[in-house]
Amino acid sequence: LQQFSDTGSRKEHVKITSESKPGFLERLSETSGGMLLGLMTFLLAFYLLFTNEGRALRTAKSLDEGLSLVVPLDTIHSISQQNEGRLVHLSGALSTSKPLFDPSYGLSIRAVKLKRNVEMYQWVEYEDSKEYEENGEIKKETKYSYNTEWKSEVVNSRNFDKEIGHKNPSAMAVESFTAVSPNVQVGSFVLSKGLVDKIDNFKQLSLANLEDPHADVTRGGDYFYHSENPRRPEVGDLRVSFFYAGLSGDDPHLGSADKVTVIARQRGDQLVPYHTKAGDVLEILHPEDLSVEEVFQKEHQSNTMKTWALRGAGWLSMFVGISLMTRIFYTLVDWFPVVRDLVNIGLKAFAFCVATSLSLLTISVGWLFYRPLWALLIGLLSVVPIVVARSRVPPKKQQ
Repeated sequence: LQQFSDTGSRKEHVKITSESKPGFLERLSETSGGMLLGLMTFLLAFYLLFTNEGRALRTAKSLDEGLSLVVPLDTIHSISQQNEGRLVHLSGALSTSKPLFDPSYGLSIRAVKLKRNVEMYQWVEYEDSKEYEENGEIKKETKYSYNTEWKSEVVNSRNFDKEIGHKNPSAMAVESFTAVSPNVQVGSFVLSKGLVDKIDNFKQLSLANLEDPHADVTRGGDYFYHSENPRRPEVGDLRVSFFYAGLSGDDPHLGSADKVTVIARQRGDQLVPYHTKAGDVLEILHPEDLSVEEVFQKEHQSNTMKTWALRGAGWLSMFVGISLMTRIFYTLVDWFPVVRDLVNIGLKAFAFCVATSLSLLTISVGWLFYRPLWALLIGLLSVVPIVVARSRVPPKKQQ
């Protein structure tokens, strides 16, 4: 059964769909599928937590190894054969062999990267749904609203609930692209592709000093518009903006060339990845002038943040996995509202305690080969959530 109503506005309508309330066996079947998904999520959490600890310790060891071996260069304008194959530290301004340009818009700039960003004025669909029970049926009321916005990706209006009156073009007449300089240097040293990839601090390029490139293109602010009236665009109109990263020459409007700090292996006149004994790769670039100590401090901080983010993701994955696997108990009692709510609270508490304990235990196993004492301490901590949970159980229930 489907009920359709239109508000009379071209930009908004409401759809109501109905379906019979699923029976007990159907709900049980859905729960069984959820249990399988929960098991996969649960096992993924173990893998994520265990490998993350090994990665974190390996990275920390590699950074310590790098700090003990790195050689700060006295000059970036000449290459010393004494440092061949060694890990070196240098800071200086970026330089490129020739400017990057976009002939379609008469634009050129001395930079490591130039990005053309094309947006099209399009219809965008938004959904707002709510479910309720009525006459033994589950009804879903979905409100669809439509708005016109600038989007850098083509929005497929064929997937809209109501395409009539909200149709978008299937492609853009002008495409986005990023140009990368083939040769990037700091002084006499050529940066590897991996180092160039790290130069990604894009800034929008001001178009104030450029002329309109074509008769059908109008400049407005920092955009080129393919539109008859940029102030009142129509669906299908385009606007183009430009971004640059790694200014590599003094520019009268943008200022002096960007400085970077690099730590990598010297190979001839090239800076390439350095493979540590700990089994990691050091190929570091920061978009500022930093000392050796500051670079490694930032890298350690980044490693710590990544480690805790993955620990959090691992714990959440384990919590969701346990919740899905124990959902069957909720399904078995879901026709008793009071019992159902109590069971739901109990299952969430159970999942929280077990996920916390198993996460700590997995982390401690990951540390076992590197720092046994820390592993033992974390292993003991893994028992705390269960002990706390048991201490909150009334004495009569414990007997």
